[in-house]
Amino acid sequence: GHKFWFATATMAAAGKAGKMGKVKNKAPASMQVTAEQLLREAKERQLEVVPPPPKQKISDPEELQEYRLRKRKAFEDEIRKNRVLVTNWIKYAQWEDSQQELERARSVYERALDVAHRNVTVWLKYAEMEMRRKQIQHARNIWDRAVSIQPRASQFWYKYTYMEEMLGNVAGARQVFERWMQWQPDEQAWFSYIKMELRYKEVERARAVYEAFVMVHPDVKNWIRYARFELTHGNVPSARKVYERAVEFFGDDHLEEQLFVAFSRFEEQQKEY
Repeated sequence: GHKFWFATATMAAAGKAGKMGKVKNKAPASMQVTAEQLLREAKERQLEVVPPPPKQKISDPEELQEYRLRKRKAFEDEIRKNRVLVTNWIKYAQWEDSQQELERARSVYERALDVAHRNVTVWLKYAEMEMRRKQIQHARNIWDRAVSIQPRASQFWYKYTYMEEMLGNVAGARQVFERWMQWQPDEQAWFSYIKMELRYKEVERARAVYEAFVMVHPDVKNWIRYARFELTHGNVPSARKVYERAVEFFGDDHLEEQLFVAFSRFEEQQKEY
């Protein structure tokens, strides 16, 4: 769009100016070029695009009050026509938010949740509004309700844990992860938890997560991952123990080649050291 075009035009012009040496006119050469081009561009564009209606800047309190009443009535009418159409609710709440009417925006989101509590987008937009306004306790409360109502929607958990970690509340993020793991989510969720612990050099805690992880997702590749984790942290005896436990777990009848190969390779490497 325009921004990209403007940037490239400015850069090109600046390049030209550099080659031409000193410019007499004190105004930067890039601006001379761009202003003309922009005018020409604008003229061409007017043929294609109908300009948007001017944004209403209202300074008179009474006018503002009327404008808001009119907008609210329009939003309420739309909702009456179709209560379950989520976009109507979101547009309404976002408009209230844009008017700095936080309480009203909250009230619209709450009404939307009465109608569509299983709709992921409503929860996300609601919590994101609170976060943007630095209303942390409110955001926390929304994520908390969202994960309770829809524990299988991993987006909620990811955003919740991320928020806590960004706030420097690692203990809080850990608690959320612990709650999440009780639902035995997919592998990616466990890796996120492990990675978080490792970001804070919490090897012991990461080990405990791995321990639970291989019980919930006992694939060969995950046991191997666990063993390699121990090896990466210089813990050879523990790595060996993980391999031995894996062999035991799968039993001689089900010993998978992949595990056997990984274990043998591990032992060979240890001999080399």
